[in-house]
Amino acid sequence: MKPEIVVLSRLGPPEVMEALEASYQLHCLWEASDWRAALMAASSARGLVTTGSLGADAALIDALPALEVISINGVGLDAVDLPAAKARGIAIGYTPGVLTEGVADMAVALILAASRKLVQGDRFVRDGTWAGGEKLALGWSIRGKVVGFLGFGRIGREVARLLSVFGISALYHEPEALEGVAADYCSDLAAMAEASDVVVVCCAGGAATRNLVDASVLKALGSKGLLVNIARGSVVCEPDLIAALQAGHLGGAALDVFADEPQIPAALQVMENVVLTPHIASGTAETRLAMGRLVVENLAAYFSGKPLLTPAPMDGL
Repeated sequence: MKPEIVVLSRLGPPEVMEALEASYQLHCLWEASDWRAALMAASSARGLVTTGSLGADAALIDALPALEVISINGVGLDAVDLPAAKARGIAIGYTPGVLTEGVADMAVALILAASRKLVQGDRFVRDGTWAGGEKLALGWSIRGKVVGFLGFGRIGREVARLLSVFGISALYHEPEALEGVAADYCSDLAAMAEASDVVVVCCAGGAATRNLVDASVLKALGSKGLLVNIARGSVVCEPDLIAALQAGHLGGAALDVFADEPQIPAALQVMENVVLTPHIASGTAETRLAMGRLVVENLAAYFSGKPLLTPAPMDGL
């Protein structure tokens, strides 16, 4: 008999769901009108497939008494109650590595879109303003600029590598200095922001980084500075960001994540110096397929009695 697993959200491309359906009895919660009833019907489920955004809180874990393994489609662990899972002895897999390049590509795309006014230029043409004789305000070049990274793991380093062709100088902020990286360490986040033309947020979410980018950091980045967030909306204090943009203390922002997505503050939606995308940094067919395959492979490893290919870090819990 196939093991039962709960799936919180449809995974794509289609072959990922097909692979799950071939090996498991699925409880697809996104199809359920009543999650409570659906979870009761899934009380024998031994596996859970979730995303980095949806996660798995203590209530969900408690609602699945037979749960043995969680396979996360993503790298974010902040929405998963890791202590609750560890207390139950639940194995957790996630999908690091396979989305590094896609997310890094998106960070570069956001920087270029904001600095060269690509979104504004598109609207300028479509609404007839250009045909009316007006000229679009000039953008600026990323070449030779200083880019600061809040978080310098796989993704941050790949963004820096891609930007190196533009001759940028890289700074980074982490709790401690890292060895063997091609960037200068800044122990103080505000000081790094002050020295940077662009700050890219690519750290983990969670309590340790909540609202880390606040009014003081944004003011330090300055009236010509650009903030790019491809990490978690929780890392940036959204009210402070809006206030800094409205006051002219910050030059612009390019955001793929938000504090309460998909609900986006109206103030951000009307700003011409802000680029907004719907949490699609990993959103390429190639990346999502690789992520989905790793979700399936982690489950297959567990149910065949083998170690997970990419277990989530649980040290210190």
